[in-house]
Amino acid sequence: MEKFIYLDNNATTKTDEKVLEAMLPYFKEDYANPSSMYNPAYVTSRAIDNARSQIADFLGVENKKNIVFTSCGTESANSAIMSVFNKSQNPTKHIITTAVEHPCVMAVYEHLEKHHGAKATYARVNENGELDVENLLSKITPDTILVSIMHANNETGAIYPVYDIAKEVKKINKNIKVFVDGVQAAGKIPIELDNTDIDFYSISGHKFHAPKGIGALYIKEGTLFDPYILGGHQENLKRAGTENVPYIVGIGEASMLAKEALTIENTKVKDLRDKLEKGILAKIPNAKLNSKSKSRVPNTTNIGFEYIEGELILLYLNDLNICASSGSACTSGSLDPSHVLRAQKTPFTCLHGSIRFSLSRYTTEEEIDYVIEKLPGVINKLSKISPFQNELKELWGDKFNE
Repeated sequence: MEKFIYLDNNATTKTDEKVLEAMLPYFKEDYANPSSMYNPAYVTSRAIDNARSQIADFLGVENKKNIVFTSCGTESANSAIMSVFNKSQNPTKHIITTAVEHPCVMAVYEHLEKHHGAKATYARVNENGELDVENLLSKITPDTILVSIMHANNETGAIYPVYDIAKEVKKINKNIKVFVDGVQAAGKIPIELDNTDIDFYSISGHKFHAPKGIGALYIKEGTLFDPYILGGHQENLKRAGTENVPYIVGIGEASMLAKEALTIENTKVKDLRDKLEKGILAKIPNAKLNSKSKSRVPNTTNIGFEYIEGELILLYLNDLNICASSGSACTSGSLDPSHVLRAQKTPFTCLHGSIRFSLSRYTTEEEIDYVIEKLPGVINKLSKISPFQNELKELWGDKFNE
């Protein structure tokens, strides 16, 4: 197979052709600055307004003014967290998140602890990757100002009950703000933010077939917000800087296509994910499933290969034109084992040999069949150069010498 089989869609997705088509006029004919006063600027301003309506609909939000366009999910997360921190009058600022958050949240929490005197605590997950909600709620104190939870985990696909958690947090203290990182949920499961207790919700366009470099942040109506980027009056004074009109149009179009494709995600994509998962586990004796949450997004599986190095697996897969990942793309340069898998106490035998496969609506059954056919040979070959020969021979049995 000559073309690359792309199974790393949690890292990024290809831009949909319809999205690109919608964007192109705003690079060429309709390029006016939307803040200007002449007629061409009205065209671009109206395009932004339309995209804002599309994102509001995508997120189940009636008032489109609650949507702020950003450059990415990381900026959205940073903006929400820093706004809560800066607006709080509490002298002892206690912030809570989970032990399995994306680096765009973890790094901000660590920064606030190290440089700004915040006190951060981290809620645990169980061995299936499911969030211990009682543990999280038990960490709330009178000084708690923020609870941050991802909607879906980028490495295991586990879905967390963010609506229920937000409701319970507000029961304890209505003044605590709730931020949800929705980057890996958007386009995979339905999202309805109105009539919930969520104060902030972030998304990133390149996770659902918009281009890289555009994201959005939902801010609940009436929530005080401290802009992260200062300058002009753009985005209702919530995010300064000339709007990136083509990309805003792109994320708007992508959101509508993603909403229409939710049925495909939860039928065709889920079936292909399950076929891949079952095929690998059936054919490879030292394969163990890390994605064991009862509630998962339909495109993601994470499988550990005992006593094998994950980086070697990825290199061999690359030679076969198969693209996968050992975890978050933001930490791919690190040799440290995944903090997500460590948090769910994944056995050390699998920790360094875990691979994430993430599909999209463009993934085909032929591609899945190819991976199921080729991967056993890769793992068998790597087993023969592993320092854990005895353990692998026991797992593989007669197949070890094939």
